[in-house]
Amino acid sequence: MHHRPTAAALAASSALLLLTACAPTVPVTVAPHATDPVCASVVLALPDSLGDGLDRLDTDAQATTAWGEPGAALVLRCGVEPPGPTTDQCRSVTTPQGPTIDWVVVEDDGDWTFTTYGRVPAVELRVPEAVATTYSTSFVDLLGPAVALTEQQRSCL
Repeated sequence: MHHRPTAAALAASSALLLLTACAPTVPVTVAPHATDPVCASVVLALPDSLGDGLDRLDTDAQATTAWGEPGAALVLRCGVEPPGPTTDQCRSVTTPQGPTIDWVVVEDDGDWTFTTYGRVPAVELRVPEAVATTYSTSFVDLLGPAVALTEQQRSCL
């Protein structure tokens, strides 16, 4: 006996295809050193979630990822220019699994930028104001195991 799909089954499968095809992608500017092979390892080692409501999203640039909502996503880029000596705030963040990562932290009009200090390739995390006002930035420690794959050359003083 040969069964024909019902109209309801066809509609459901069409809706599923449409939802899959329309999965949001966060537009990101590629970093100048994104082709560094270490960046691929870093991105692959990043967590799928940074907490409740901060699940991983697709991006359209190499060596990047994002979490949260497409319109107000946390965006990570590997291969940014490493910061030189600075008077900006430098924080050492120890992860639950052990590695300590130094971050230069800059606040600009409510948005926060965390850039690894003393690591090559450098990694940057941008936290939009909409996220910074809703969540603690304590999720930065969850990035430590992946970022620790980069070479540490200097430390915060």
